[in-house]
Amino acid sequence: MPPDHTDTGHSHSHAGHAHSHGHDHAQAVTASNEARIRFVFVLTAGYALVQAVGGWLAGSLALVADAGHMVSDAAALLLALIAYRIARRAADAKRSYGFHRVRVLAALANGATLLLLVAWIAWEALKRLNQPVEVLAGPMLAVAVVGLLVNLAGAYALWSGNRQDGNLRGAFLHVLGDLLGSVGAIAAAVGIMLTGWTILDPLLSVVVAALIVRSAWVLVADSVRVLLQAMPHGVDGRQAAEGIAEIHGIAEARHFHAWTLAEESRVATVHVVPASGTDPMTLPPLVAAWLEQRFAIDHVTVQVDPPGRDSDCVAAAGPSADR
Repeated sequence: MPPDHTDTGHSHSHAGHAHSHGHDHAQAVTASNEARIRFVFVLTAGYALVQAVGGWLAGSLALVADAGHMVSDAAALLLALIAYRIARRAADAKRSYGFHRVRVLAALANGATLLLLVAWIAWEALKRLNQPVEVLAGPMLAVAVVGLLVNLAGAYALWSGNRQDGNLRGAFLHVLGDLLGSVGAIAAAVGIMLTGWTILDPLLSVVVAALIVRSAWVLVADSVRVLLQAMPHGVDGRQAAEGIAEIHGIAEARHFHAWTLAEESRVATVHVVPASGTDPMTLPPLVAAWLEQRFAIDHVTVQVDPPGRDSDCVAAAGPSADR
């Protein structure tokens, strides 16, 4: 686990160790992002009710099923809102990094539910190919057009927010799936009206599922990457240690570790050995500045080891974990 440092904004040294901290671990939970998700949640939940009633009155199984899709998305958006509430809590003595990883968990849950949704769509499509159901194209088209307008408003609200926020990105992907579903429903309704081919409904559902699955997988993979504290994207551990060793005044750099705290913050630790005649206290800010400029790492802990003595840390800098 990463070291627990609650001191920030200064450097200090003890027993041959020096640490440089330039940023607080706490991160701001953007009120704008939370408001955007709240707005989209109200839209999604409200339209899910309208769609369910419309599907029941029209006798359309497709619309009723899509209403279930919207309900699952509304639940995911509610989870995202809860995650923001928890993430707003201040860091404390036991949780010095705060609660921002809750947002990563919410993003993981959103991606996982999207993958489950894709599997459900595929299963339902296969059943409908074998046993076609009657679809009333007129009511289906009317409800789908309303859904398209609702999802366009929701997608725009989320797209114009902070795109580095994985929680917001997960919510956007859910709404994007709804939007694509509305487009597919409109196309299917028009096709059925013109040809009478009810098979168009399950076929277009499979197309929508294929469009969703890649983005959902990336969201899940990125969330797991953060939770496993893998190297951030673009950071090569061995190259970073070699680059630090080339900084003037440093004889050796070792035990480099880096991970992502949350979407906006990268953290790193490294051990350095000063060159002969170098003041150890001058090295931490140099290393921190180099890592921030080279890899956008905003919080760095530097331990200065005396020459000829290795630290108790047993892990060495390894090859990049980046894709």
